[in-house]
Amino acid sequence: THARRATAMMAMRQASIFGGIGRCIAPPRFAATSAGPVRSGRARAVVPERPVIRARRAATSTGWTRTTSATASSGRDSVRTRASSSAPALTTRDEPAATRETGYRFVVVALIALALLLCNADRVIMSVAGVPLAQAHGWGERAIGLVQSSFLWGYMLTPLLGGVLADRYGGKAVLGGGILVWSLATMATPLAAATSLPALLLTRAVMGIGEGVALPCMNNLTTRWVPKAERSRAVAACMGGFQSGSMVGLLAAPAMLAWGGVSGPFAVFGLSGVLWAVVWAFAATTYPRDSPSVSQRELALIEDGGSVADSTGKDGARSASEPTPFRLLLSKAPVWACIVANFVNNWGYFILLAWMPLYFKQVMGLELARSSYFSALPWATMAASGVFAGTLADSLIARGVPVTTVRKFIQGVGFIGPALMLVLLTFQTTANGALAVLTVAIGCTAFTQAGFLVNFQ
Repeated sequence: THARRATAMMAMRQASIFGGIGRCIAPPRFAATSAGPVRSGRARAVVPERPVIRARRAATSTGWTRTTSATASSGRDSVRTRASSSAPALTTRDEPAATRETGYRFVVVALIALALLLCNADRVIMSVAGVPLAQAHGWGERAIGLVQSSFLWGYMLTPLLGGVLADRYGGKAVLGGGILVWSLATMATPLAAATSLPALLLTRAVMGIGEGVALPCMNNLTTRWVPKAERSRAVAACMGGFQSGSMVGLLAAPAMLAWGGVSGPFAVFGLSGVLWAVVWAFAATTYPRDSPSVSQRELALIEDGGSVADSTGKDGARSASEPTPFRLLLSKAPVWACIVANFVNNWGYFILLAWMPLYFKQVMGLELARSSYFSALPWATMAASGVFAGTLADSLIARGVPVTTVRKFIQGVGFIGPALMLVLLTFQTTANGALAVLTVAIGCTAFTQAGFLVNFQ
């Protein structure tokens, strides 16, 4: 009995040994379960885990996944360490200037647009404040006409001179000096009016002298800061600021008159111009290559895009040995076409700018504040249509339409449209009808900004 029992136990032990060897040799098969991979096949007895193994598995409930992730993470860290030891990584501060993206030309264009906004606002507030000034000093319509036109006495002297000075000394310096002159003259206007009519006329003329350099400097700076592909839009943005100045001045002047009397609008807008000149002195340069805020990538975009890039003096000042070829310029028919177009455009523009509030007040019978609000809408429309005209011109050129054809088409809209609308104005008997006609007329006038005005560049 003992022998049979020992033999049976020996056979069971051998079977267990050979079965274990077979299971070790055979490849395991797994079935996915919610608890993780489980071997499929014959059921076998579950061997109780030792307490140490059970505690370790409970502590790491995610199994070996966490260990694998840690291993991979340490591997990535070691790769980063080896890479950093061979070539240091570039940070944003260490990135070369040529690979950084900047758009500082848009900042300069925005500052120019703001300067032109103040330029026109300072000019137009006399259209509103002139009425209470005349009433306070007993001036008639003839005196008001002299005050309005005295601005142009000085204004007609400096556009050509401003262009020459901008080419010689740089647009930054000339525009900054111009806005200081006209802003200080604006602030001095109420004092001059209280002194005498001739003193007021002289102050307005000095203001015109300062403002006369604004548009030549705008042309000078945009040719240096803006590539040709963006030129029409840049000029339209600058002139949009110019026209917005009319709207802002006409809308703000009545409230400022009520708040600060006759001196209110002149003091606010004049002080704003002085503050702008301070910012301009630190933020702008005549040429983009002189600005530390322009990256090499943006500079290449500007200069390779057809801008004037030959900075030959300090901050863009041109050498005195290069005289302006006036005789050559005046011998060219396109130059005279631009001159005549500018004259015709400004003839209608300044009449409407100076006299529209009085037209609504005296002809249409509106009170002063309401006439100012009526006069503001056409100028707001002009600011928007000017941007549209510039975008349209650039898009047509980008599609392959010849530049000359685009300029002539845009200029035709800018002259024919206002001419037809001013003829219709003579048939209007209501303020709303006159406002509608004038809005269309001035909106069409803005197209000239992408016509003859761009040709100056």
